[in-house]
Amino acid sequence: MNLSAWWFILVGALVTYAWRAAGVALSGRIDPNSALMRWTACVAYALLAGLIARLIVAPQGSLGETALWMRLGAAGVALLVYFLRRRSIPLGVAAGAAFLMAMTALFQDQPAFSPSQ
Repeated sequence: MNLSAWWFILVGALVTYAWRAAGVALSGRIDPNSALMRWTACVAYALLAGLIARLIVAPQGSLGETALWMRLGAAGVALLVYFLRRRSIPLGVAAGAAFLMAMTALFQDQPAFSPSQ
């Protein structure tokens, strides 16, 4: 590795650790129940919901080759298992993935629905 590559690695590490150090230094002064923190949490949840909706409605790649009803069914199964198993994220994700894989294997000859068609 030449000297410029080491320079970029060093600067990247310094910037990363500077933000982490600032977070540690300021974390004791932040009220987790403040309006700003609640707003930040709401924005994070909204972004996550938007990404999940996009994965279901307009997926890219291999997921786009599955039928819409399969993706909706997998999301429904994942939510059902999540709530039935006392909010277990790993079990919900595993159940949704298993449902989608099973439906894809059973109905592989069925054409996928695409909103752009």
